[in-house]
Amino acid sequence: MKKRGKRYNEALAKVEKSKLYTKEEAVKLVKETSKAKFDTTIEVAINLNLDTKKADQQLRGAIVLPNGTGKTKKVLVIAKGDNAKIAKEAGADFVGDVDMIEKIEKENWFGFDTLIATPDTMPLLGKLGRVLGPKGLMPNPKTGTVTTDVRKAVSDVKSGRVEYRTDSFGNIHSIIGKSSFESDKLLENLNAFVNTILKLKPATVKGDYVKSISISSTMGPGIKVNINSFDK
Repeated sequence: MKKRGKRYNEALAKVEKSKLYTKEEAVKLVKETSKAKFDTTIEVAINLNLDTKKADQQLRGAIVLPNGTGKTKKVLVIAKGDNAKIAKEAGADFVGDVDMIEKIEKENWFGFDTLIATPDTMPLLGKLGRVLGPKGLMPNPKTGTVTTDVRKAVSDVKSGRVEYRTDSFGNIHSIIGKSSFESDKLLENLNAFVNTILKLKPATVKGDYVKSISISSTMGPGIKVNINSFDK
């Protein structure tokens, strides 16, 4: 069994393992139990009652958190002509088409966090699927990263856009901010994310849709949140 440090054990002692906290209590507690010496990341984990073998029960998309993530993301846009110009104006860190694709392919370059592409450039990116896919960098229409509206796409990423996707066990994870965020800002982000997922309940789901919700800080203990705290 992995031995935990003193800070973690002190934080763990503040959390009642079997208790379901209200979202307000959970946010307050996650800040209190963030014991690292740096500005930790706060994450939410939701376990859903989904059969991910069924196509209509595989959730994937993106949401712009109202207060951002506290992280600055570098954006690469693959576009031509006017769209390339618009991407630069919107604040993309890197813009190009064949030149940028070759840089990734030949130099194994990944100096970006998000890749946005226009539909007409997707055939060019196809050959990089085996490289980009495993890293979660392949553009996809469902997450808004394949689009003709590159201005909005770049703006969304810079404003705090997070992607979500169910794994094979029906789990969804996402960043909702930093421990330095004020409680009301974290709460607003948590609300926005959870309520987005609640609205996506597939019609074919039988029984309870949400099994559990928890939030935690980097290297901090998980804190269970009562689903009834959220709008349904």
